Parts: sequence; C-alpha cells; structure tokens
Amino acid sequence: MRARVAMLELVRTHRKVAAATLLVAFLFLIAILSPVISPHDPIAVNADNSYLPPLSPGHVLGTDELGRDLLSRVLWGSRVSLPVAFVAVAVGLFAGGFIGLVSGYAGGIADLLLMRLVDALLAFPGLILAIAVVAALGPGLRNAMIAIGIVAIPVYARLVRAVVLQLKQLDFVMATRSLGATPLRLILRHLIPNMLNPIIVQVSLSAGFAILAEATLSFLGLGAQLPTPDWGQMINSGASFLTNDPWLAIVPGMAISITVYSFNLLGDSLRDALDPRLRS
Repeated sequence: MRARVAMLELVRTHRKVAAATLLVAFLFLIAILSPVISPHDPIAVNADNSYLPPLSPGHVLGTDELGRDLLSRVLWGSRVSLPVAFVAVAVGLFAGGFIGLVSGYAGGIADLLLMRLVDALLAFPGLILAIAVVAALGPGLRNAMIAIGIVAIPVYARLVRAVVLQLKQLDFVMATRSLGATPLRLILRHLIPNMLNPIIVQVSLSAGFAILAEATLSFLGLGAQLPTPDWGQMINSGASFLTNDPWLAIVPGMAISITVYSFNLLGDSLRDALDPRLRS
C-alpha cells in the first residue's frame, strides 16, 4: 500500500514522470482496444486495394502488398509487442533478481558460482544470445519471450546483487540481524522494499529493449509467425518496397520507435526523480 501511494505521489509531483506514464498507459490502452478501434480486419486480403498510399479513402496509413490495412495491422501489432515486453521483463526480473539476491546475501562460494554463471551470459552480445536461444528452441513468439528474458537475467542479477551488498552494510540491517531476524524475514521486510527504486527504473528501460529485440527476432523470422500482425514482420515485408512504397516499412518502424522512446522516457524520468543526486 505504501509503495502504491509513493508511486502515485511521484507521478503527481513530477511532470516528466507523469507525461511518460500517460504515454505508456496510452500505448497499453491502444493494445487493449485494438479489436474495437481497428477499422479493418488486419489479416483480410484484398488484392484490389494493394499499395494504397497513406491518406487514401478508408485507409489512413495505406495498405500493403496484399491490400491489408496498415493502421489495423499496426494497432494489432501492439498486442504482440507490449505483452512480449511484459513477459520477457518478468522472466529476467524474477530469475535475475533471485540470482542476485542469493548471491549478494549469501556471499562466499555461492556468490562466486552464481556470478560466474552471469558472466558466462554476459560473454555473448544480447541480440546474438537471443537469436541463439530461439534457434535452439525453435521460432515462435513464446520462445522469443523466453530468449529475451534470458538476455535480461544478467542485468537484474548484477543490479540486485550490488544493491544487496550495499544494504547489508547499513546499520538498520545489521541491527535487525542482531535481534535474531531470520534471513527470509530480513530479505522480505527490509532488503526487497529498499531496492524497489532501482528495479523500477531498470524495468522501464528493459521494456524498451525487449520490444526492440522482439521486433528484430520477428524481422529475422524467429518471432511471431504469419499471419499474426507484428511490427518486425511488417518491416521485413516492407523492406522490399522501399523505393516505390516506403510507407510499408516506415509506418511499423515509427510504431516501434514511439513505443521504445516512451519506455526509455519513463525509465529516464523515473531515474531522475528517484535518484537524490539527480533531482537538482
């Protein structure tokens, strides 16, 4: 309850946070309402309306090579990208957070082994690791979520470990431990509540990366499969028509850019608002 009140107060008192929150909420609202607000069926083929330019009658953003309405496909594509970001970030947060929490609190040999596992994941570039995981598991949206979540694990593991190591040295944690608090109580009541601020910021930034990574995997044919409308797929199919019909790739590209920018703006504004050193 306190965390909810603190977050509402943060949004109310910081205009940049409020603007970024409203923008992200608007994107989620579009994703939820896309079946209602889409003017056409996103997978309905109409060869007579192929390659219509933007602002054509009945097709605000034009149509693709199969006569499918681009606005409808972009709206439905948000129902793919935003849930992927949520699930992938959740996988990275819980798995990486658990590793970082155990590593930072236990120390010793457990810390050494877990951090070497994290270092092994960090040895691969994030996108290359995601492609390798999807290639091993097979193409598909679910496997893409898992792959992006695995890529995010080292980020959260290192972040949580660093915060835990810092909190362990503070007086209130040492006093609570000296009073006989169990490790579980110490972690749940004292460590986790005091690491929420950096985690919230990282979640916002990771969501933007997850959306971009999902679009890249779909562009390569490893993410969402046809006929599911997906922004990465749309860029892939539109890249062949850049010379004569550039809107086929520009429209989904703009959708990705706006969405990633919204999450990055939210992460940056939260970092500025929550970090006392940056408030000035």
